[in-house]
Amino acid sequence: MTDSLAISTLDADSQTAYALFWAIYAAGFALFYWAMSKLIRWVPLYGLRTLLKAALIVLIATPVQSATVDGWWVPAWLYGGYETFLGDPSEAARAFFNMGAAAMIMILVWILDLVRYRFTRR
Repeated sequence: MTDSLAISTLDADSQTAYALFWAIYAAGFALFYWAMSKLIRWVPLYGLRTLLKAALIVLIATPVQSATVDGWWVPAWLYGGYETFLGDPSEAARAFFNMGAAAMIMILVWILDLVRYRFTRR
């Protein structure tokens, strides 16, 4: 998308719908995360269990800024998939880059959690 297509302001109804979407998305993510945590509880290794949870967070909770509307954030998996199917590889790459950056941050958090776990289990 070009910068000339970006919308800078939207009406109050659009802003309300945007806030409502994120509230429902966050609640749905929390419920899905809880259900998946119960499902992977049987994994015997703490490190693998927490790695699966970290991957779930990266895949579902990573946002990317929309090119169409200034200041609006969209789930990266949704935006990247949508732009991949529409044929805009630069926008899809931007979304997947955000997911890669989030994955690098979560790997760091995961390693620090493993170190914490190691020292508290002694």
